[in-house]
Amino acid sequence: MQYFIFRQDKPGTLELRMKTRPAHLEYAEALGDTLVFAGPAMDDDGNMVASVWVIEAKDRAEAEAITAADPYEQVGLFESKIVRQFLRTAGTG
Repeated sequence: MQYFIFRQDKPGTLELRMKTRPAHLEYAEALGDTLVFAGPAMDDDGNMVASVWVIEAKDRAEAEAITAADPYEQVGLFESKIVRQFLRTAGTG
């Protein structure tokens, strides 16, 4: 089952995001095929302000656990997180 995760940064945390980014990317890479795709959401000025992931998980609890282990969550970067089942109906990949 796939899950869509949208995590919005707390205001004024771009420096924290950039400092933690290498550990975040290492964690994301270590997920292997569990991570279907991921990337930052950007504001109109081109700054990273949120994270978007689609992951494979057996249920919502596992999806929550996978994202909770992300270094970005470990340092308190996000002000909110949305986790929803995701059903791909179009596009390639």
